[in-house]
Amino acid sequence: MEDLTAFQRDILFVVAGREGPHGLEIKEALEDYYDREINHGRLYPNLDDLAAKGFLKKGQKDKRTNWYTLSEQGVNALKYRRAWEDQLDTHLF
Repeated sequence: MEDLTAFQRDILFVVAGREGPHGLEIKEALEDYYDREINHGRLYPNLDDLAAKGFLKKGQKDKRTNWYTLSEQGVNALKYRRAWEDQLDTHLF
């Protein structure tokens, strides 16, 4: 997980919270979070990279639409990240 960008980690969290989302659904969730437009040229290469690195599984819904789910590696990476965050003593909560 340490070689992922913050944007890629955010993609994993978005995918984890949905059942087989397609790219536009992920895009909309990220735009809500960032409060700005996410262009296709940023999103889809990152989705492909996460799939190539084994964090996501990618399937085809139809000729134009792909769906994404977390792989076991992706689930483990998010669990590890959450455990690390929980260990931090930030006094914010």
